[in-house]
Amino acid sequence: MSLSDLLEKLGRGVFEAPFGAMSQLNDSPEIAEIRFAILDEIKKKTQRAGGRDIFPFNLVRVHIRGVNDDQTAVLEGEFFRGYFEQEVRQHLQKTSARFPADLRVEIAVRNLLGSGMKEWIWVETLSEVVGASAVPERRAARIVVRSGQANESEFVLSKTRTNVGRVVDVFKAEGLSRRNDIAFTADTPINRTVSREHAHIIYHKDTAEYRLYNDRWYRRGDKTSEHCGIWIVRDGMGQEVHRDTRGTRLEDGDEIHFGKAIVGFHLS
Repeated sequence: MSLSDLLEKLGRGVFEAPFGAMSQLNDSPEIAEIRFAILDEIKKKTQRAGGRDIFPFNLVRVHIRGVNDDQTAVLEGEFFRGYFEQEVRQHLQKTSARFPADLRVEIAVRNLLGSGMKEWIWVETLSEVVGASAVPERRAARIVVRSGQANESEFVLSKTRTNVGRVVDVFKAEGLSRRNDIAFTADTPINRTVSREHAHIIYHKDTAEYRLYNDRWYRRGDKTSEHCGIWIVRDGMGQEVHRDTRGTRLEDGDEIHFGKAIVGFHLS
């Protein structure tokens, strides 16, 4: 499947099958080529200091040329940005390299290759310094339960960390180990898909962002487990939140799936 065909298919299926979009990426050699170009640039720019690998840049900008105007919005959208950002973070974590907490990926698309241009992919790494005065004030955030029964139907995220799970208090052999702020305690089929220590949300002061983290203790892909994963649906597209990431930035209007329990994330 060509990149053009893939973008056309994703564009049509945005609201039809958002959870199937991620698997379609593996069928495109062009997506594999973009991924390789990004990771190759990451390897080139990774530095050695103090006995460890360090990737000092907080912005990876991917320039892609030769994309139709009507497909630009899909490729520059949150789905692909999040996909490639996750690929970058996972690569750096697997190599035990240090990298900035605010590392992000941007995609810039042009419809023409231009005179004399041979490469349709160009990757650059940048360091963007954000002054303290440029960081916006904390926006009020709340979680609204849409599917499932939690201890409250609506939560205001006023703390630095908010835990989400199946029970309020989580006990281990040594005693109380965790207290969930958002707890799906009722014994219902939907609530049973939520793990005792399913996730947490952290507010980062340096970037003024709320980020979602996967806390599930069992092995990902365990078919014998009744618990489900964590997904975010944004702009009609679904993306999985993996345990081995530094969290996924939440945006206003995100729909979060904790197993089969569903909540909405809202900023004001």
